[in-house]
Amino acid sequence: MIELGEIGKSRRDDVLIGKLLSVWEASVRASHDFLTDEDITKIAPEARQALQFVDILVVVQEDGEPIGFMGVQECKIEMLFLAPAYFGHGIGRQLIGLALDKYNARYVDVNEQNHGAAKFYHRMGFKVIKRNELDGQGNPFPILEMEIDK
Repeated sequence: MIELGEIGKSRRDDVLIGKLLSVWEASVRASHDFLTDEDITKIAPEARQALQFVDILVVVQEDGEPIGFMGVQECKIEMLFLAPAYFGHGIGRQLIGLALDKYNARYVDVNEQNHGAAKFYHRMGFKVIKRNELDGQGNPFPILEMEIDK
């Protein structure tokens, strides 16, 4: 059975963070083919820190094991990753609905080279409002800033 639940900062222990990082890495390897192994290794500590400190962390579990997660900070979806076996099963759509309805999210940034994610957010009603040549760490991975009208 698939369940979604918010995990407070005090409950984000090393075991949970480790499992979520495994989901993150599998998801990134399946969807971010423009990243090298070196890029992924370099980004992993930032992903760990984001998981620990994002204000709202919603974890998707199947039979008690994490299969995905979403992080929301203020009005922005900061991260949304699913294990590849769960791509296309409606879980991302469910997470976006939760972000919009419960957490008042209106914004998301997407790697332009992650074509599947950009198309997904577009289908969900997000529109590109700005394009940045570099990502937040100054790497040459263009970022699309997207917004949804609510």
